[in-house]
Amino acid sequence: MLTSIDLLLFVAFLAYSLWSGLRARAVAAQNLEEYFLAGRTLPGWKAGLSMAATQFAADTPLLVTGLIATAGIFSLWRLWIYAVAFLLMGLLLGRVWRRAGVLTDAELAELRYGGRTATVLRGLKAVYFGVVFNCTVMAMVLFAATRIAEPFLLWNAWLPAWLFDPVVTLVRWLGLSLTLNSDSAAWATHSANNLISLFSIVAVTTLYSTTGGLRAVVDTDVVQLAVALLGTAIYAIAVVWQVGGLGALRQQLDALYGAPRAAQLLAFTPDGAADASLAVLGMLAIQWFAQMNSDGTGYLAQRTMACKSDRDARSAALLFVATQVLLRSLLWLPIGLGLLVLLPMTSGDVTSLTAQREATYVEGIVRFLPSGARGLLLTGMLAALASTLDTHLNWGASYFANDLYKRLYCELWRKHAPSERALVWVARGSNLLILALSLIVLSQLKSIQSAWSASLLLGAGMGVPLLLRWLWWRMSAASELAAIAASLVAAPLLLWRVPSDPMRMLIMTLLTAFAAIAVALRWPPEISPELQAFYLRVRPPGFWGPVARSLGESPHTASKDLVRGVWATVHGSLCVFALLTLLGSLLVQAPAPTWLPYRPAWLFGLALLSAASAWLAWRAIQSASQEPTIARAIESSTK
Repeated sequence: MLTSIDLLLFVAFLAYSLWSGLRARAVAAQNLEEYFLAGRTLPGWKAGLSMAATQFAADTPLLVTGLIATAGIFSLWRLWIYAVAFLLMGLLLGRVWRRAGVLTDAELAELRYGGRTATVLRGLKAVYFGVVFNCTVMAMVLFAATRIAEPFLLWNAWLPAWLFDPVVTLVRWLGLSLTLNSDSAAWATHSANNLISLFSIVAVTTLYSTTGGLRAVVDTDVVQLAVALLGTAIYAIAVVWQVGGLGALRQQLDALYGAPRAAQLLAFTPDGAADASLAVLGMLAIQWFAQMNSDGTGYLAQRTMACKSDRDARSAALLFVATQVLLRSLLWLPIGLGLLVLLPMTSGDVTSLTAQREATYVEGIVRFLPSGARGLLLTGMLAALASTLDTHLNWGASYFANDLYKRLYCELWRKHAPSERALVWVARGSNLLILALSLIVLSQLKSIQSAWSASLLLGAGMGVPLLLRWLWWRMSAASELAAIAASLVAAPLLLWRVPSDPMRMLIMTLLTAFAAIAVALRWPPEISPELQAFYLRVRPPGFWGPVARSLGESPHTASKDLVRGVWATVHGSLCVFALLTLLGSLLVQAPAPTWLPYRPAWLFGLALLSAASAWLAWRAIQSASQEPTIARAIESSTK
């Protein structure tokens, strides 16, 4: 299926990736900060594009294609609503992540709370984030890789029998089905092809990410994003051309599925959507904080902490949201809808239909793109896979090296401090364990959408406590542990008794929030020297009046910071969502909601007003961040 031009593009990207890792290997090997945070020297634009590249994962366009087909455009708000959390991270919490000076979220637990309970919390978070959640997400990405590689990488036609047949035997012996055609007589051949493809991609990704650390990861991310966006734009143009133009898209949807169903597929707002039940709307209202990235925890915080200044951290978040929510969505909408016309839906149960529709994204690449363009998009898709894998490998390894090995094993159990070079080698070696666990999870997946739903439920119990630890002085390590315990108890019960994903998330969020707040109110922490030191170091926003008064400072400074950050986040989100709805509706000729007359004019006006208000709030944040603070003095004195 691939021509020499296609293969040349792919090989060129692989060569660049390996060169990036080898170029950065010496400086990355110096210590954990150089390895995991690039020495805290990233400019904002590079950090923002790296975040967007990681979110531009190989599984995401397949997920979007499946969502559009089964639930319409309105279902994509489950992805778009995260813009609120991303903006909040950049405009309010980015600076406190940087000032904390930690390597991982788990390490922050001891800095924030102190004491033995915080150490227990640090260990639990390292296992939960670094193993359970991280491996689930990686398995989802690897699952998508098999769908992308299967039509293109035909190893059975390229490799000699003596080299390929043992892989087929291994697949049969393990009963490992890595193909959508699991009922086919040739399932073992397809699975062997996909296994070799996975091994090849993972080997290259692991090589450059483990040698060059975050510097190599970010350098490849920027190139990957450019290639993926260019290839996706060409794909969108090709699909629209095959349909007969944007004007014909709506007509053909009406003809194939009927005008009422087509209107549901195209609806951006609840009044015309196919599924806008109370549970769905409630989930959309809370999902931006009902997940583990609510405060940036994970690779987003890692990129933020790697920025060279507070201003760079804020600009990274803005560029990330503009690229991830606006630009890529406007490219994916005509592709997802056009494939409904070019490759019409067939009957089947929800699970099988979802998997089929996800696979049409790759089928469309095979059928509708010419040579060269096909190779460009394939390179972009596999590069997107590499971008997500290298980020999760690097991020997951940080928990193993910094929290499990250094803190728990060496410092607490063995009572000695490991060398920096030894820690880097532990970080590199832990990548293999993460990959092995991810492959085990991969073998149990049925569709990307099902894995995505599971990952959302895993993170739903953490969102509220993670936000409150920055905003409320009463939060304690016991509060976070109570939320984790409630989540572990509730998750299997919700999976067993509650069939609706939105309702599961609503219940999980309410239960864990109640547990965390109840413990915080019943057993509030003392205003200890550790709590005062944390306040002076990071200057958190929110409700810190008693701590500020104990230090002889104004109790209103933190609350003013909270108001400025929330104001900027709300109006920035309104601007992004208004532009997305306006441009997306015009692009695909979506029906106007009954409750909003003169829709384009209203949306354009809302976008302008929100942008102006967000800009004023940005200026206020910039001015406030330039004021001299004790935290800035501490940061300067430690350099």
